[in-house]
Amino acid sequence: MDYKYIEQLLELYWNAETSLEEENILRTFFSQKDVPASLLQYKKLFTYEQTQNQEVGLGSDFDSKMMELIHEPTPVKARTISITQRLMPLFKAAAVVAIILTLGNAAQVAFNQEDPYEVNMADAQKPSEGPSMAAVSDSLKVDTLKKAELPVPAIVK
Repeated sequence: MDYKYIEQLLELYWNAETSLEEENILRTFFSQKDVPASLLQYKKLFTYEQTQNQEVGLGSDFDSKMMELIHEPTPVKARTISITQRLMPLFKAAAVVAIILTLGNAAQVAFNQEDPYEVNMADAQKPSEGPSMAAVSDSLKVDTLKKAELPVPAIVK
């Protein structure tokens, strides 16, 4: 038997020039039981669609297995979070701000002072506020003399 027409259709098929009707002819030809040995290598290509539809499918128990997986209860682990745990980021941010401000103030004082060990002589010679030591000692002498009922001299040194 001569299979020139099938070979021509195969040539057109490889060049992607076949119509849907010609592809159906090739499928029906290769779906027969008796295919010549020279064309047997193309049989799986054209019968793949028919065999694939029969082989692929989900089992009848697929839906029941999926429903069992879906309805399986999962434990929920609730955690209680205290107020200190919630505010911990705020505490950390406040600590960072406090450290930065402290270091900034320390740096500002350090840069504004020329020499922290230098004593200003003008400030050292100013009289201090309050009674001087001489006045306190004079008042003690006067008090002791009054207690002894001695005459108080005009000038007490």
